Amino acid sequence: MTTISTLGSHCALQVLKGAKDEGFQTLLICEKKREKLYKRFSFIDELLLVDSFNDILESKCRSKLKELQSIIIPHGTLISQMSSSEIESIDIPIFGNKWILRWESDRNMKEKLMLESKLHVPKSLSNPSEINGLVIAKRHGAAGGKGYFLATNKEDYETKRDKLASQGLIKSDEDLYLQEYAFGVSAYLQYFYTPIHDKLEFFGVDRRYESDVDGIGRIPAQQQIDIDKIPSFNVIGNSPLVLRESLLDEVYSMGERFVDAAKRLVAPGMNGPFCLEGVYDENGKFTAFEFSSRIVAGTNLYVNGSPYSVFIYDEPMSMGRRIAREIKIANTKNQISKIVT
Repeated sequence: MTTISTLGSHCALQVLKGAKDEGFQTLLICEKKREKLYKRFSFIDELLLVDSFNDILESKCRSKLKELQSIIIPHGTLISQMSSSEIESIDIPIFGNKWILRWESDRNMKEKLMLESKLHVPKSLSNPSEINGLVIAKRHGAAGGKGYFLATNKEDYETKRDKLASQGLIKSDEDLYLQEYAFGVSAYLQYFYTPIHDKLEFFGVDRRYESDVDGIGRIPAQQQIDIDKIPSFNVIGNSPLVLRESLLDEVYSMGERFVDAAKRLVAPGMNGPFCLEGVYDENGKFTAFEFSSRIVAGTNLYVNGSPYSVFIYDEPMSMGRRIAREIKIANTKNQISKIVT
């Protein structure tokens, strides 16, 4: 019998609760320091305790996962904890397309895929000397906003870069990606694409609450100037958002273009959950500055379904449960090779 497995972080509770609701055995790859937390939940059948998540690269852990016929559900922690090469070396079935995770982790590849999708993308800068206005500097990989900063000129950039380097977060300019800052209301669009039925499903929208940038407005402007630190973009939580209905046609169109582009650039394509991340301007135009090629933590808002999933399913359907439902359908149709890599 197939066992649904994931790392104990990010959206593990949603993933394993959804798997249990669909009748699967569940296993959590759990760091020992978090054992007490995850033992609280009865839908987790087994904990595989590890010192660090990288232990799943070791033969002992892999043997256990193979014995239980595990399928690993990837999320942001997998990408932040392991290199693309390490992820690609895992010989346990991974839900979705593990090859596209490399495109998510490398911002230059990420930009290429978004442009291939004909998304409106902020201009990237190849050198700090090109800065002529507000830009955002981002670390590569799924850092959850940690180490991001804003800059308005080369000198401003270098000062903040050096602070990050002193904290050990980066080593050089090559560790940072520069992008023109996009103004607007942030919106993170959650999708699921099923290759079995060749169908795109729009699942929900969230906004992310980032510390310190989302809290800095509580401080008077003069005192903001006096703060001697780089405000953090580290994601603390998520809040729900419902879009104007007139925006939905383009929401589906963007998702479909992304799926088609992924098929062309990184076979077998964008299978399963993904997220297009950006902002809407005053004219309702969406600018995409990121994508995530797996389940995102914002879906944790909708464990009983979202204002959009209820139009597709007449039952509570979280993204975690939708993943498990896809695996169940694939098993029934003997098409599991279509949804794992």
